[in-house]
Amino acid sequence: MLLLVESSLQGDFAVIHSMPVARHERFVYNRSMNVEEYADAAVSRLAAAIGEPARARILYYLMDGHARTSTELAIVADVSPSTASAHLNRLKTERLVKVLAQGKHRYYSLRGPSVATALEGLSVLAGGTRKNFVPSTPRRLHAARTCYDHIAGKVAVSLHDHFVTKGWLSATSADNDDTYDLTRTGTKALEALGIDVAGTRAMRRRFAFACLDWSERRPHIAGALGGALLGALLKKRWATQDRYSRALEITSLGRRELLARFGVQT
Repeated sequence: MLLLVESSLQGDFAVIHSMPVARHERFVYNRSMNVEEYADAAVSRLAAAIGEPARARILYYLMDGHARTSTELAIVADVSPSTASAHLNRLKTERLVKVLAQGKHRYYSLRGPSVATALEGLSVLAGGTRKNFVPSTPRRLHAARTCYDHIAGKVAVSLHDHFVTKGWLSATSADNDDTYDLTRTGTKALEALGIDVAGTRAMRRRFAFACLDWSERRPHIAGALGGALLGALLKKRWATQDRYSRALEITSLGRRELLARFGVQT
């Protein structure tokens, strides 16, 4: 960098080289600008991902916390299944949605509460309302039923949410939030319910994981722990099982205990 200064002796302009400190200050300035430009680029990518109308419809449809298949989201977005898949891949790349593979289906949901918060802020600016999720499950199966050997339905989802909120369940890793372990307080709570946690862990099967509920489209607890939980409910006569279907009936005792212990209303 060169500076021009007026010389009082010669009446003309002299060329003076800048001092090293000036070059240092310019380096720091450029480095800070690069950080800001990187942040701007990241924000621009996210805005572009959200801003496409079909992708925006998908994201806001997932705001109620329920997961959907790509086929369902294609209908919502009014695009073809292949186009919906491309949109979902983009949203997944930008970490706006996550996918849970269950059987032959893949279910998509928002990546986390920070995504929902950002979308909610945008919806406040834009105005408008969203439709709530309405399950189409037969009524007798909606409240409680078996899913293989564990409990499913509205009661099961409420139990899952309570366990997570209380800090009884924790994800085994940041990148695998569908596999659970029990915390120390969770172990004590379930042992108080009559569950042999050590014996359950020793079983030759997956200990605990999130199973996407068919009717609620939100997770309940599956695996050996889910089976042990259902066994405890049946043993305590908090629930009874229908002989000819998957339906579970929560007894009057069960309703009182589930509300008192876990805040679950049936």
